[in-house]
Amino acid sequence: MSDNINNETLKGVILAGGLGTRLYPLTKVTSKHLLPVGNEPMVFHTIQLLTEAGINDILIVTNPIHVGDFVNVLGSGKEFGCEFTYRVQEEAKGIAHALALAEGFAAGGSTVVMLGDNIFESSIRQVVQDFKTQQNGARVLLKQVDDPERFGVANFNGNKIVSIEEKPDHPKSNFAVVGVYIYDSSVFEIIRTIEPSQRGEYEITSVNNVYIERGQLSYTILQGEWVDAGTIDSLAEAHRIILNRKE
Repeated sequence: MSDNINNETLKGVILAGGLGTRLYPLTKVTSKHLLPVGNEPMVFHTIQLLTEAGINDILIVTNPIHVGDFVNVLGSGKEFGCEFTYRVQEEAKGIAHALALAEGFAAGGSTVVMLGDNIFESSIRQVVQDFKTQQNGARVLLKQVDDPERFGVANFNGNKIVSIEEKPDHPKSNFAVVGVYIYDSSVFEIIRTIEPSQRGEYEITSVNNVYIERGQLSYTILQGEWVDAGTIDSLAEAHRIILNRKE
């Protein structure tokens, strides 16, 4: 485990797997992460947030069906001022399962992990900077929402997160964990210890709860709008956020 996070060069990981079934038949054409949002493919937004935060070495994790599309659209990364590496998630077994594919890429360092279908009005520079003040551990991004039961929800004791519940029926707060996670190198050892959830997936919430048990999970509150663009309605909302951001 690194004890020099503030001296590290962070690497980026964009998780862009899944089949986007809630967006069918749009996703019959291509990956949901390559669908247009604003005036460009959705994943361009995630890439721009990472590069704006000084992260220029980026891994794209996607599924076997769409990896060729990503390479065709994104290329080497030269157009974006960064360098891309690509990995294929053969089976959709959850966010933590996809992140495990980044272990060799991370090379013992820390990673900024972003879900490629999350759209943000503001930059991620603050959460990256906050992480660099830590000695070790992880940091998540939280956002107050009206429908927390749809997300992983942070439970607090005072200002401290004591647990995260995945899609709870009776949320204990309205702070959702959104699709940006920053981890030190111990994340891969943690992933190897977690068990699949009832739906057969390796959940990122399970990883975050191990960091909580170790007293090593911090958080930053997101400023500005955010949407998980996984449905037709939220895709339209993402389109509006991106156009407003560009203006």
